[in-house]
Amino acid sequence: MNLEFLAPYFLGPYGENNDIFEKVLTELLRDHIYWRRNIHPEDLPSISTFASQEPEYQQAIAKLRAELHKLTASLKQSVPFFSPRYIGHMCSDLMMPGLIAQMITTLYNPNNVSFEAATVTVDLELKVGKQYAEMFGFNIDEDKAPCAWGHLTSGGTVANYESLWNFRAAKYYPIALAEAAKRLQLTLPSSKILNKPLIDASLWQLSNLSIDQVLALKEETESTVKELGTNLLLDYKDCVDQERIESLGPAYFFTRHIGLKQPLVLVPSSAHYSWQKAMRVMGFGSDQLIKIPVHSNMRLDTGSLRTVLESALNKNMPILSCVGILGTTEFGTIDPIHEILQLRDDYRAKGLEFYTHVDAAWGGYLASMFREEDGSEVSHDHIKEKFNYFPSDEVYQSITSIKDVDSVTIDPHKLGYLPFGAGGFISRNQEITQLLTQEAPYVFEETETLDHHPASQQFEKLGQFIMEGSKPGSVAAAAYVTHQVLPLNHHHFGRVIRQSIKTAEYFYDKLLELQERLKEHVTLCLPYTPDTNLICIAINPVNNRSLVKLNAFTQQIYSKLKISRETSPRDQEFIGSSTHLMRRNVSDSHAEELCHMLGVMPDDYVKKVEHKSRQSDRLMLLRHTIMNPWLVSDNDGTDYVTKYCDYLEELILDNLDNEFNSALVRKAQAV
Repeated sequence: MNLEFLAPYFLGPYGENNDIFEKVLTELLRDHIYWRRNIHPEDLPSISTFASQEPEYQQAIAKLRAELHKLTASLKQSVPFFSPRYIGHMCSDLMMPGLIAQMITTLYNPNNVSFEAATVTVDLELKVGKQYAEMFGFNIDEDKAPCAWGHLTSGGTVANYESLWNFRAAKYYPIALAEAAKRLQLTLPSSKILNKPLIDASLWQLSNLSIDQVLALKEETESTVKELGTNLLLDYKDCVDQERIESLGPAYFFTRHIGLKQPLVLVPSSAHYSWQKAMRVMGFGSDQLIKIPVHSNMRLDTGSLRTVLESALNKNMPILSCVGILGTTEFGTIDPIHEILQLRDDYRAKGLEFYTHVDAAWGGYLASMFREEDGSEVSHDHIKEKFNYFPSDEVYQSITSIKDVDSVTIDPHKLGYLPFGAGGFISRNQEITQLLTQEAPYVFEETETLDHHPASQQFEKLGQFIMEGSKPGSVAAAAYVTHQVLPLNHHHFGRVIRQSIKTAEYFYDKLLELQERLKEHVTLCLPYTPDTNLICIAINPVNNRSLVKLNAFTQQIYSKLKISRETSPRDQEFIGSSTHLMRRNVSDSHAEELCHMLGVMPDDYVKKVEHKSRQSDRLMLLRHTIMNPWLVSDNDGTDYVTKYCDYLEELILDNLDNEFNSALVRKAQAV
């Protein structure tokens, strides 16, 4: 694999680009100092030139230097994410454009809560949102509706929270519209959206409108009320605000509307734990989070989803959202987004509406491989030419269907190769922000409506429309500069992602070779064909039927791969990660299939452990994230993948020998 094209973009595992990194950083640091000195050059320096001669000054500087040296000495024990010997969690070497941009922008310390506190980086953040929207296939033409928008968050968890925050606002807004009309005793004509007067619509109908319909109903109703009088419209808007769930609180809101049930949120059982936290944070309650079973390939089972939807329809149980995962945290698998959307359309026709969100925290940047420079989609056949396996037909359809969902989460600090913490939230319809606006006079002064202004002006008081308040503009600068250097399409950023997938395929093939070499000693199982660049393996000594012993054996191997307080990262050959496949998250048939593949007793893989000596509620796996750009190279013959497989073979055989010797000792002691 020729990696020359990657050379300009990373500092490198050995700091190979140290000269250019230092040169650019020094140039930009000097430029920052020049900027400071020329804001008002007539002002006298606040720090006297004689200050450095004072003992107190010298002591302070000495202390500063000492503490910083202590810090950097301690940081040498950090995890070397940049190293090709690190194949653990979702971390890798960082891209220089974003790294330098973030470091330099931090000197300016912009706060992206509003334009007034970040006159440059708020605009950059909104542009990044458009870059993501275009990558996913959303419309970004302001003259067409709906037009997408997006912004950055501190991470994927907050972006997931924000999706539910958006969805709740839309779900119950029509009820507030109807209640306000009743309170003011307004006589309104039949609604084109509802095909009946607003006040005659049932709670079920009002809470089962699409986001586009909710926004259209808002505009239609306000337009009608405005014709009755401008002052009346102001009173009506105030009344609507008082009737919203955000004002009343969930408990009082649902008490006011007898018959309206708490909504469900549907996620695959492979979903990230942040979704359970999100339900609690939003006040829905974690019991309202319904986990849909997954297939044996760890993708959401749409048959089970259909069953849940049918039951909800029969019981008049509202559904807020169905979430699909584009790259699960443990396995990198991709849910069938296109099938979720088809079910949405099917049940929309039956009167059951739910909003669709894609949690693409891990796999979001995969979409860059599917996008041409002009915004069109790359054909399936053209993409397949670059790979041995990727992408399957289902994966291709899933990724190219994202353009039809309501919102997406993405994490630039994962496959975007940017520093922590950078998440992103993208919404298909920017007008949903009309339902979210918050006021703070000291930050957001009253201005004329910007509903029809460009997004750069409409959202310049960014904190009004998002969950977070103060937020670093340096993150926006990092993402924007990176995407300018490597645009989010097939020919640029897509090449970086393509390299990681190709390396993962190579690793997969090498593991199959290792599986064959070790078949007389262990069953090395790859339970899931990887959809992306995460690969998990299970290992069981031949003739072992105990799941407890399998997990213990795997733990012994992992002890040589994990980061611990007792060892220094520099002393480890390779650094990996692990995960556990919990029995509660897999179907009975899949659990039996896994046990059969590994040769362990199915009855020992249980949801609730009653006999610790032989039962377990989890299966331990070694987990590998193959995103480091420098794992395999034709340039110098580097092949860390093969080195790792050889090292893993050594660990396995050594542990088998240790087990054999321990067994002999136990036998001798028994005699």
